[in-house]
Amino acid sequence: MLDDAIKARASDIHIEPDDNKLRIRFRIDGILHEVASLPLTVHNGIISRIKILSDMNIADHRRPQDGQFSFDSDNKYIDVRVATVNTVNGEMAVLRLLDKSVAALALPQVGFLRESQEMFEQMLMMPYGMVLISGPTGAGKTTTLYAAVNSLDQVGKNIITVEDPVEYHFSNINQIQVNVKAGLTFASGLRAIVRLDPDVILVGEIRDSETALIAVQSALTGHLVLSSVHANDTVGAVFRLIDLGVEPFLISSALIGIVAQRMVRRVCPHCARKVTAPLVEQIAYEKEMGEAKAEFMYGEGCKVCVYTGYLGRTAIFEILMITDNIRRMIVGGSSNTDIKAAALSEGMVPIARYGMMQAKAGITTPYEVLRNAYTIS
Repeated sequence: MLDDAIKARASDIHIEPDDNKLRIRFRIDGILHEVASLPLTVHNGIISRIKILSDMNIADHRRPQDGQFSFDSDNKYIDVRVATVNTVNGEMAVLRLLDKSVAALALPQVGFLRESQEMFEQMLMMPYGMVLISGPTGAGKTTTLYAAVNSLDQVGKNIITVEDPVEYHFSNINQIQVNVKAGLTFASGLRAIVRLDPDVILVGEIRDSETALIAVQSALTGHLVLSSVHANDTVGAVFRLIDLGVEPFLISSALIGIVAQRMVRRVCPHCARKVTAPLVEQIAYEKEMGEAKAEFMYGEGCKVCVYTGYLGRTAIFEILMITDNIRRMIVGGSSNTDIKAAALSEGMVPIARYGMMQAKAGITTPYEVLRNAYTIS
């Protein structure tokens, strides 16, 4: 099952007991696919084996548990993070697969267009301040943070990270793994890092007010702080920090810029062809781009893409540079709508438009942009 998941490029394996079967699903390019339906008689054996591999308590079926193990598959070193929970039909397990042999991506590979990449690199050149990546779970925030760190001078600068978990290892970077049981949280790790003469600090995620306050203070005292936060868009990230108890005047002083991102599936290059898009996709494209277009590249489905029409994923972005005008609006208590309107007037490209630009280039489809980039506002 693990080998099949690796060959199928799956990021997660779901093992879910049903009334009369055991359902096995793989998450490929962000979408779940049912790959097997097994008899319930094998359920307990599979869950027990996974628990033994992950160093969990096999006798405890009531409480949620988590653990991890590693294995080799075709010369690839795979790290597996496991979580189990008891449902009405029995214990389900989800296995997150991390290919440790794959190096972190460079910025051009993440999905930046040339102009947006130049803006992001301009943010990273600042000697101190805070750069935030916002988006929901699974939006590729960590990948972008790793790409940012990869682009920095790792020899001339002291780069320290605090992560949960450390997904990829870098040779010239000091990485700290969060360990809540040992008292090492994002906040305590960040507090320790500040005393270790860092130039660049990467905080895996700002989850609570203590971490947010220390991160902002670190950015104000001469460090470049990179981090992620859960927010729908760039302006939403500002209000998320305010919600966590950071004063607006501190946010306006510390922030360099915010990048909001989502993941969209790439059209499979092996079976791609021009097709007339459904009317709803044409309307959405015309609304964002201000021009009519009927035909887009779609994948027909082939063996390479497992008949999905998509192969791999790329990111789409919304980049907000914090200008003097935006700073004044944050300190003055302007609303989300007003700040967003000001950012758009200053040239910010909304994430939906960015996605449609990728659809126009044949990289993804308008359907993928509609599915991932549109939110209720």
